[in-house]
Amino acid sequence: MNRVDRTPVDLRLYAIVGLPDTDGRDLVDLVGRAVAGGATLVQLREKQADTRRLVELARALAKTLAGTGVPLLVNDRVDVALAAQVDGVHLGQSDMDPHDARRLLGPDAIIGWTLKTPVHARALADVPVDYGCIGGVFATTSKDNPEPPIGLAGLAETVAAGRAAVPGMPLGAIAGIDETNARAVIGSGADGIAVISAIFRRKDPTASARGLRRLVDEALAARGA
Repeated sequence: MNRVDRTPVDLRLYAIVGLPDTDGRDLVDLVGRAVAGGATLVQLREKQADTRRLVELARALAKTLAGTGVPLLVNDRVDVALAAQVDGVHLGQSDMDPHDARRLLGPDAIIGWTLKTPVHARALADVPVDYGCIGGVFATTSKDNPEPPIGLAGLAETVAAGRAAVPGMPLGAIAGIDETNARAVIGSGADGIAVISAIFRRKDPTASARGLRRLVDEALAARGA
């Protein structure tokens, strides 16, 4: 299947979660509640669990998401995605090359790629991925990031580079995004927001997801997207 013929990945509300993000609550239940509130894509991003536990978590999440139409991706671990038979992976700049991941996962898998600079965004034209997620927009405690935040101006510049490289490719944004700045992120060109704490560290993940999804949808409508 040619990339241009694929249904675009819906990045409007990209919910990312691992065990440290749950405050001791049940991860699978939290994801179900986030999807009930309007999450459009889920990523299991777990750095501490061993491989067997990761596969178990991925399978449990896939079972919960079955029938919702919301895809499940695994961060970095192509082997776990294959074993658990989930929808795909998200890769960072230092993870497996997207060409190798595509060869292993096949043409139907969803593969996402982290973008940190306009140079990365321009490289989208040469890799077999389905979306880009622009990292480091604001300061965040959810992930160690030695680089300073790129801010809205950096986000807009990277989005523009990505749009020029692959018109129509979905481009999301991550890091420090919540209800206070989601509109501005969409206004700067992103097609959606990727969040961790703004859903999974809140008392009511369903309500938090619903509020974020409403903000994103309103901002996209105002932008004419």
